[in-house]
Amino acid sequence: MADTNKPLLIKRYASRRLYNTETSDYVTLEDIALFIREGREVQIVDLKSGDDLTRQYLLQIIAEHESRGESVLPVDVLTDLVRSYTTQAASVVPQFLKASFEMLRDGQSKAMENMTKANPMTAMPGFDAMRAQQAAFFKAMTGGIVGAGSGPAKEEDELNEIKLQLAALQDKLSKMNK
Repeated sequence: MADTNKPLLIKRYASRRLYNTETSDYVTLEDIALFIREGREVQIVDLKSGDDLTRQYLLQIIAEHESRGESVLPVDVLTDLVRSYTTQAASVVPQFLKASFEMLRDGQSKAMENMTKANPMTAMPGFDAMRAQQAAFFKAMTGGIVGAGSGPAKEEDELNEIKLQLAALQDKLSKMNK
């Protein structure tokens, strides 16, 4: 089993193909995006030079999602980012963005926690399944920040699973009311 605490090492060959060193197979940018959405840290290095290419590939993943209409970054934010490269703000922007995303992640965690604490339904059978559905919904609604779904097929599978779980909960509730 792979150690998920250390970054997943991806090597870029001269042919520009990306090689997953854990599974010994080639991967695509979409595969790398999926690893990240699943919570893995990745490190992409050039096999020949040893240069770290992680930033370059992460930006490429973001650019591809943005160009497909999966926009997370408004044009004015992108414009400000471009401006920050030519101003003294460049030294402040990375720390600001990092702090902002950390606050967003913390806020999401606290919101999920508060939803369960303040809810008397936590004692209801099947509540854990419902909470998992809420977490999946919350994750999907936050776009690419925590990680959006990886395409229509996966989203449809997740939706079908949620429907099945909801039907099971409704069945349990109807049996409880009898």
